Amino acid sequence: MSNCVLFTIPGNEVLANSLIKRLHTEPGEAIIRHFPDGETYVKVNSNVFEKEAIIICSLHQPDDKILPLYFLAKTLKEFRASPVTLVSPYLAYMRRDKRFTDGECISSELFARLLSSFVDKLITIAPHLHRRISLDEIYPIHTSVIHVSHLVSKWINEKIQQPVLIGPDSESEQWVSKVATDANAPYIILEKIRKGDRNVKVSVPQVEKYKEYTPVLVDDIISTGLTMIETIGHLRKAGMRPPVCIGIHAVFAARAYDKLIKAGAEKVVTCNTIVHPSNAIFMDELLAQEICKNSFVVD
Repeated sequence: MSNCVLFTIPGNEVLANSLIKRLHTEPGEAIIRHFPDGETYVKVNSNVFEKEAIIICSLHQPDDKILPLYFLAKTLKEFRASPVTLVSPYLAYMRRDKRFTDGECISSELFARLLSSFVDKLITIAPHLHRRISLDEIYPIHTSVIHVSHLVSKWINEKIQQPVLIGPDSESEQWVSKVATDANAPYIILEKIRKGDRNVKVSVPQVEKYKEYTPVLVDDIISTGLTMIETIGHLRKAGMRPPVCIGIHAVFAARAYDKLIKAGAEKVVTCNTIVHPSNAIFMDELLAQEICKNSFVVD
């Protein structure tokens, strides 16, 4: 890509270097560091005059990244970069999308306004929309969402013999069935039978049929991992094989990765939207294609 400069926020260098090679674009030179008192210093060394500036920044643990990102984007604009595009494989502050109790901040809306105030375009992967239909509901700028279920299905198809996908509840069926269909694999949804307010029995339907299969648990975000850990427990009680757990975004709060392994997962696999040793499904080519496509978008 000509007339384009690609910058990275520290921590995203591996993905940024991969995209620079795939896009045949100019790497951006910028200094981002901290003064002894903790304040952020940013200096742009590249010529960005009337060039598109692309910033790579996955927004895992966003509070540490948002100010350097803001300073870099605004400085690029001051030196007449246009447009400024943010490529954020993991988009933070999507879960808090309503006011559950009086006085609460609806952070997804405020964060969207903040990002939109200093970047012109946003490219992200599988955001946690939950109660929203699209990012356009809260982002006034041009947004592009990459769906990766087909890559997850491809990995399952290539790496796991006799997989059976497991959904922890009825809400997961739409997502699990899609991945299973693309992987040409069967799927089952755990059945919950409520016998009282605090007495819920969970069973694995057709368990005898799938005793020789490898269970595969799939979710968009693995944060605390509690749902997967609970599901692993039900599968163990049913006498099934140790499962493979797959997540798009490797948030892994509170040592969730270690807890999943300890709970009995055979393997935990994630996409490289957040850098983690479990990364095994790579988004680089999809991101490069989407960046090329969006370079022709003019708002």
